[in-house]
Amino acid sequence: MKKITCIPVPPLIALAVLLCGCSTGEAIGQLLGQSSQAPVFMQCRAVSPTEISFQFSLPVTVVTINFDPAVPVESVDGGDLVTVKLAGGLGAGERITADILVEDENGNTLNVLVPLRTRNDRLPAFRINELRTEYSKPKAEFIEIKTLSAGNLGGLRLYIAGNVKQPLVYEFAPTEVRTGEYILIHLRTVEEGTVDETGSDLALSGGTDAVAGARDFWVHGTDKLLHKTDAVWFADQDDRIIDAVLLSETADPWWSKDQFIQAAELFCDQGAWVSSDGKIAGPADAVRSANIKTAMTRSISRDETVPDTNTASDWYITATSGITPGKPNNPARF
Repeated sequence: MKKITCIPVPPLIALAVLLCGCSTGEAIGQLLGQSSQAPVFMQCRAVSPTEISFQFSLPVTVVTINFDPAVPVESVDGGDLVTVKLAGGLGAGERITADILVEDENGNTLNVLVPLRTRNDRLPAFRINELRTEYSKPKAEFIEIKTLSAGNLGGLRLYIAGNVKQPLVYEFAPTEVRTGEYILIHLRTVEEGTVDETGSDLALSGGTDAVAGARDFWVHGTDKLLHKTDAVWFADQDDRIIDAVLLSETADPWWSKDQFIQAAELFCDQGAWVSSDGKIAGPADAVRSANIKTAMTRSISRDETVPDTNTASDWYITATSGITPGKPNNPARF
C-alpha cells in the first residue's frame, strides 16, 4: 500500500478500540529478562475482494476473528502482517467491522475492533467538473463530478485541504454508476428530505439544488468546507489521486498556508496537477477564483469540450447566473 505522508490525511481506519491485557506469560517473561513489549495495531485494509490484511508492530497469532455483518473465514495467516482470506467475496466498498483478538509469543494479547470498507477495484473514471464555493442558506457549496466510464463508487473518498482538522469530508457507499452521469456532492445538509442517491432512482432526494436526473450526495453538518482558496481531490483505497483541482484567489508565487503547500506537492508528485516550472504548483498555477466574489450564481467550471491537461487552463469562471449543478456546464464566461 502506497503511504502518502505529504499532507495530514486521515487514515483508512476511522475508529479503533484497542484493549491490551498483560497476561501471566508476560509477567513470567519479565522475570526471565524477556521483552514484554505488547504488539501495537497499525492499520488494516482490504487487499482484494476476498482478503483483508491487518498490520501489527510485532508478529502475532490470531486467537479469534469475527466480522459484522458475519462473513465466513477460509484461512488466517499469522505474523506482523496478518492476512485473512474470506470464503466468499463481498460487495464493492461495503462497510464492515472486524473484531480481532491476537496474541504474541510472550502471551501479550490485543483486541482490535475496527470498521473498514471492502475492496473496490471497479471505480469509474471521472473528472471534477464544477464547484460552487459560496453559501447562502439553503443553497450549499457543492462539488460536481462527471463519470467517464461505468463502475462503482464504493470506498471513493473526497478530501478538501482547507478543512484542516478533517480533510476527509466524504466517503462513498457502494453505488453503481453509468458513463456520463453528473454526481453532486452537496457540502452541507440544512434541510429535511435530503438522501444519498445510491440506487437507480435519481429523483429520490429532496433539498435545494437536488437535481432529478443527476445523482445527489450530502455531507452531514453545517460547517463551511470549501473556500475560494483551497485544494480538492478524490482518492481511491490505495490513496491514489483520481482527480484534483487547486483554487486560489491570488496569483502569488507561493502558498501562504502549509496545507496548500502539502496538497500541491501531493498533486504534482502523483501527476494530478501540473505546475508551470515542473515543481510544486503555486497559487499562480491554480484556478483563479477571485471573480467569484460572493456570487451564488457563478461557479468554477471545467471546459467539457477540451482534453484534460491537469492545469488551470481547463477551467473558467461562469458568467453570472451561469451555474449548472447536475447538468452540462454553461460555456458563458465571466
